[in-house]
Amino acid sequence: MVVLYRKYRPQTFAEIVGQEHVVKTITNAISAGMISHAYFFSGPRGSGKTTISRLLAKALNCENRKEGQFEPCNKCNSCLEVMNDRSMDLIEIDAASHRGIDEMKELKEGVKFTPTKSKYKVFIIDEAHQLTKEAANALLKTLEEPPSHAVFILATTESHKMLATIISRCQRFDFRKLTVPEITGRLETLCEKENIKIEKTALKLIALNSGGAIRDAEGLLNQVLAFSVKDEKGIEIKTQDIKEILGFVEVSIISDFVDLISQKKTLEAIKFLNKTLEASLDIEEFSKALINYLRQALILKIMGEGSEEDKNIIELTKEDLKKIQDQIKKFTEEELKNIVNIFLEAGGKTKYSAIPQLPLELAIIDAVHQMDKNKQ
Repeated sequence: MVVLYRKYRPQTFAEIVGQEHVVKTITNAISAGMISHAYFFSGPRGSGKTTISRLLAKALNCENRKEGQFEPCNKCNSCLEVMNDRSMDLIEIDAASHRGIDEMKELKEGVKFTPTKSKYKVFIIDEAHQLTKEAANALLKTLEEPPSHAVFILATTESHKMLATIISRCQRFDFRKLTVPEITGRLETLCEKENIKIEKTALKLIALNSGGAIRDAEGLLNQVLAFSVKDEKGIEIKTQDIKEILGFVEVSIISDFVDLISQKKTLEAIKFLNKTLEASLDIEEFSKALINYLRQALILKIMGEGSEEDKNIIELTKEDLKKIQDQIKKFTEEELKNIVNIFLEAGGKTKYSAIPQLPLELAIIDAVHQMDKNKQ
């Protein structure tokens, strides 16, 4: 079984979800024939850096692409070779495992040779920030005087670790995390192609837990499919299936827990916590979901009631959003900030505590005391 993110990796620029600013600039450059010798792609994992790198490489060497066009044909020998990972003129280097000076010296020697079949020889260096200092300096020398047939694409999740002199010699593009609607739409398309019936709330739940990474979202969907039963009607997935298979913590559980804290019911909150964890819920997942919920509560509190600001950062359903808006009325902004800090610190201790839930139990007491202290 081929994983979804590989099976349905976009093969044209039109299929890319999000990153419109990157796609538009690159496609305009391809159409106009204004190709840079080096590109620098920076952004979170799973945001499309490698996919767009391969699309750029494919478009540059497409044999059927006419002047003024930018989409690869996906039919010529060059396109097919890139799609099947057998192109001699597309060299992909994983800097995480090939990060030394020797590898960069080999690259420097390889750059001198003209492409085997294509117009350009394209080098994609993934996780470029992991290059050693010596290797980065060797790469810099190559970028300063590259031959006309060479195009470099450097991709990284940590641009601050790159030499400023390397970045200055590249066209820089900053990728962003994808929004929940963008990820949900992409997953919906994949499910249609795979003939999977799935509730929209289930897709949104996956999107909410993907951290803005389309690859992670597709990976989570793949995981669900691996555990789903296929019958004569195909595969049908419900929201509850997602929660059970992936172990997601329901927002309603976190909401009820926060209710008890807002009401200063210390003992009831501790009992609720233990009862919830006894139901085979992972304590780290609970802690992560709680911190995320409190963070969103704090953001809503700062934005203010009736704010018209973009609420895409608040990753909740309409019902859950209404509930959290009612809850934040019971807290001051300062209280929410302190409570977030208290549970953030406790969350980091659960992994190493002899009694895993103890840091969270102490955090409940501290959170309630914090509220009492503010009321004095």
